[in-house]
Amino acid sequence: MIRDGDPLIIVSGLPRSGTSLMMQMLAAGGVQVVKDNHRIADANNPRGYLEDKRVRSLHLDTSWLGEARGKALKVVSPLLHLLPEQYLYRILFMERPLPEILQSQRTMLHRIGRPDDTLDLGDKYHLHLKKLLPWIEEQPNMELLRISYPELVERTKPVLDEVSRFLAFPLDLVAMKESVRKELYRSRGKTSRI
Repeated sequence: MIRDGDPLIIVSGLPRSGTSLMMQMLAAGGVQVVKDNHRIADANNPRGYLEDKRVRSLHLDTSWLGEARGKALKVVSPLLHLLPEQYLYRILFMERPLPEILQSQRTMLHRIGRPDDTLDLGDKYHLHLKKLLPWIEEQPNMELLRISYPELVERTKPVLDEVSRFLAFPLDLVAMKESVRKELYRSRGKTSRI
């Protein structure tokens, strides 16, 4: 099993947890991001998602991941277990209060005209994280930095200092800080129906 070379920088978390913001910040800071133009910016994410649709098919094909070493790639948390063992990963894991995540998802579903399917998601997400985070800690090829989305938005510089130390990558921290748009933190402190 080969684990040499640069690690992949993985930006992960639950949907609507701030992963797109972190990808935007890394791009501003000088990290090359792995993305395609499949999912374009919209009202739910006006600055773009910065995703690569191949991530959705990791269960079928991981051969392209070698090209992503030293770059940032968004992998939603339920797919992290599909990352192959032969690579090293530094995972920036975005955390956001579950009521805010669920409200953000409800708003997104409403905007795109889909029914609200978030009723049981709170418990499912809680159980998912309870299993996932200890699993990541046990993986010898994965390093984890948990990042609070509210803190990233409100106390950007100290959080970015921690990100810089964790990645051991020369980042343009000023450009990263300038890429934060507090007005896009739109589900702040929202309460959940669950």
